[in-house]
Amino acid sequence: MFVRLSGALNVMGLLMINKEMIGMNKKEISKILRDYHWMINEIKRQRKILEDMNGNLTAQYGIESTLPKPKGQNGDPIIREVLRREKKSKWIEKLERKVMFIQERMDLIIDEREKAVLECLLDGMSIKAISKHMGLSERHIFRIKNSIVDKMSEMSGMSGMSEKLCG
Repeated sequence: MFVRLSGALNVMGLLMINKEMIGMNKKEISKILRDYHWMINEIKRQRKILEDMNGNLTAQYGIESTLPKPKGQNGDPIIREVLRREKKSKWIEKLERKVMFIQERMDLIIDEREKAVLECLLDGMSIKAISKHMGLSERHIFRIKNSIVDKMSEMSGMSGMSEKLCG
């Protein structure tokens, strides 16, 4: 399975996607489905923050730049901020890989009820809320969600299988 990567993700990112996502088990897929809504919102929020802050760092100058710094850690707040942003960027990339995992497998869901439940889950609705919305029992919604997870898990396993056969 090949993934088209944009901007920040590179070949190393592609390798990380394959390594992380191929071994995805049903519990992890279920967790991503549950967290999908906030992940999308957080990715948007963090991208906006990084865009707004891009280039707003000012280095120390004058007498402050010549003063000694404590040993063991960098006392320069600019360097610390750059490191913090780098960590944030890596975290956003990890969230993006999880979101992409679900998005790449959404076409596997062809049953109308499963599609409806999937869309509700991705919109952040709880099992109970979906149950009320669709007029079905919570137990039935849970079974439908498990069917969705099974299909996505099978696809994850097949992509790993094809890599083993081809590589």
